[in-house]
Amino acid sequence: MYSDPSKIRRVTSIGAGPIGAGWAAHFLARGYDVTAYLHDTSETKAFNLILKTAWVSLTKLGLAEGASLARLSIVTDLETALDNADFVQESAPERLNIKQDLYKKMGDILPESVVIGSSTSGLTMTEIQASCASPERCVIGHPFNPPYLLPLVEIVGGDKTAIEAVSWAGKFYEIAGKAPLIMKKEIPGFVATRLQEALWREALHMVANGEATPKDIDIALMNGPAPRMVSQGQCLAFHVACGAGGMATNLDQFGPALKLPWTRLEAPELTSELRNRMVDGCNAIAGEHSFEDMAAQRDREIVAVLSALRQSRLG
Repeated sequence: MYSDPSKIRRVTSIGAGPIGAGWAAHFLARGYDVTAYLHDTSETKAFNLILKTAWVSLTKLGLAEGASLARLSIVTDLETALDNADFVQESAPERLNIKQDLYKKMGDILPESVVIGSSTSGLTMTEIQASCASPERCVIGHPFNPPYLLPLVEIVGGDKTAIEAVSWAGKFYEIAGKAPLIMKKEIPGFVATRLQEALWREALHMVANGEATPKDIDIALMNGPAPRMVSQGQCLAFHVACGAGGMATNLDQFGPALKLPWTRLEAPELTSELRNRMVDGCNAIAGEHSFEDMAAQRDREIVAVLSALRQSRLG
């Protein structure tokens, strides 16, 4: 029913924000023809700025044969954007009514053989596909920001999604240079965001209780778990940490500590005081650096990490 994922040539990317523009940059760098749908021409400048920033890093990582910014078309008419699309990556605003209306329209316009992937980070596909006439081909394809650099894409269907569409999406994203994670079931927040949220809640608790500042928390992560996680995720890192005994030794030795009050998974009350502490603390870290400067530095450093990993794994 669906096209051969290796034969996909034209991708439609919906959305002008960092995720939509980031996806457009990624697909262009992989050698696809990309049609970007923007809601209004006023969004073009911001879209192009993100694209320009992304292209610097993507060029350093290495572009696919035939990759070119000239293969991008920007349109503000949905029907034109979907014309001849082989795949659609939707990154519209995170409002259910907007997405449901959009999927209703796409369901009426697109051939049923075209899979639609949603970048949503807070909604479920069961909710999104409710008004679509062909929900079977609708899947979540949730990236990690920035999507043009970080390989992860989490894939899951809704109640009406066909298993074949989920499988197809996994194969396509892999061919398109991503690291697909096909989820076992539909859960709010997916996998990576839920893990990130646990860290975030604990950070907020420490700031609220005066135990650490935003700067303290970032120093701890950047110089502690983060570099190790580039090589090994949480589970394997703890497996290796206990020597030859592996995870069995870890759980037998440290299992009782799980009951100690080291974590507080419930979110703290977001008071005005906590909000201001976080805002002031992050502004202090940023100093005089603009968003553009910080994003560019972030991208340079991610490129360095990805390049180093690539060399290490090849060697």
